[in-house]
Amino acid sequence: MGSMGNRKALEMVRSMPRVSFVNIRDNPGSKKQKKIRGQGGSRGGESGRGRSGKSKRDTRPPIGYEGGTTPFYLRIPMFPFYKNFATRRQYLPVSLEKLQHLIDMGRIDPEEPIDVTSFVHAGAVRINVFDRVYGIHLTDEGADKFVAPVNLEVQWTSELSIAAVERSGGTISLGYYDPQSLDILSHPLQFFRRGQPIPKRLLPPKDLVDMYTDPSKRGYLSDPNQIKEDRLLLAQKFGYELPDLTKGSRRALHRLRKDPRQIFFGLQPGWIINLTDRAVLKPVDAELQEFYRA
Repeated sequence: MGSMGNRKALEMVRSMPRVSFVNIRDNPGSKKQKKIRGQGGSRGGESGRGRSGKSKRDTRPPIGYEGGTTPFYLRIPMFPFYKNFATRRQYLPVSLEKLQHLIDMGRIDPEEPIDVTSFVHAGAVRINVFDRVYGIHLTDEGADKFVAPVNLEVQWTSELSIAAVERSGGTISLGYYDPQSLDILSHPLQFFRRGQPIPKRLLPPKDLVDMYTDPSKRGYLSDPNQIKEDRLLLAQKFGYELPDLTKGSRRALHRLRKDPRQIFFGLQPGWIINLTDRAVLKPVDAELQEFYRA
């Protein structure tokens, strides 16, 4: 039986044609013919597109087209608030109430100078320089509740916020950071892992020089003697007694100031921080020392 079955199978194969691209077909019903629409006659008529117009010819209007009337971006005038909004510097707001809350929760140490790094590590803000962020804006919300004597550095603030900080026995200054320096200050560990020397902080542009040299705004480029006089005038204006910063255990803290070219407290431009060996590498070449000198 086995040999007879093999013989019949071979005879059947010999009688069948060879398999080629000519005799290969799809299974019946596997493909359906696409219905052609839009050619007129009994095969679709207008195809649901109407008799004429842009919807039938598929010539859609551009975005903002309002049917022949004047579009809204030409009818509505441009308000001055939105002028140059795409290139305007942005400052992330942090209120005095939130700062006091972070200090009470132990997320910010008032015994150390407070700058952008302190706010980022405490989770108060998230800085991305590609969003045109240039620092911290200290708002006056909760000014009557702020009591922490801190050494604070921000990039924008108001007169009431300055009075609230100085009334509690603290000091405040406005410091400018270019985008590169601000990114390094916001993410110091990422920068230290690169093994690059700390760059010099750039000076403010021309349109910000007046603000950062104004002693009434506590600019970091202003005269310290003028700041002492403005501190007294501000205390007389708001009616509080100005604390004496030359006495007490915090006098060393309030004296700490960054150099105009310095990014980190205690670290000079040109230094390399080696996190693996826990070492600080300083330049010894005379030209490098002259380049990084503030």
